[in-house]
Amino acid sequence: MEKPWIAKNKEWREKLQKFVSKVTDKELNLVIYKEGWTIAVMLGHLAFWDERRIELLKLWQRNDFTASGIEGTNMHIINNALVPLFLSASPRKLAELAVDTAQRVDKIIEELTDDVVKKIKALKEPTALDRGHHRQMHLDEIEAFLKTKGKK
Repeated sequence: MEKPWIAKNKEWREKLQKFVSKVTDKELNLVIYKEGWTIAVMLGHLAFWDERRIELLKLWQRNDFTASGIEGTNMHIINNALVPLFLSASPRKLAELAVDTAQRVDKIIEELTDDVVKKIKALKEPTALDRGHHRQMHLDEIEAFLKTKGKK
């Protein structure tokens, strides 16, 4: 079975690692969105959603293929509710957590059996196996923001 998401996950995990190794503490504290999202909060957001995926993968590996149930409009509420929690954490720790969680979720995804993969794909959750897309989206946003910030 072809598993193109494995390469994409690895590519964007490595880009995340590279970014975290170079980003300064000052940059981690820059506010990227008016709702209080700093770059560190964005990285905490990535860690949270990867950690959530780990928990779902554990269920799915035990043949509990219940859909996740919070996709869509509820995600916005959850994301905003987490901002104060992320802001209370160390920005550097959030950055490191994003990398650690990406490594752990990718490892689980890489080790899934073909049978489990087929069942997960049947759930029709686009980010169930492709974690790279979420990382790409936010790293691209951060990169664009830092380029704009640097031009001021």
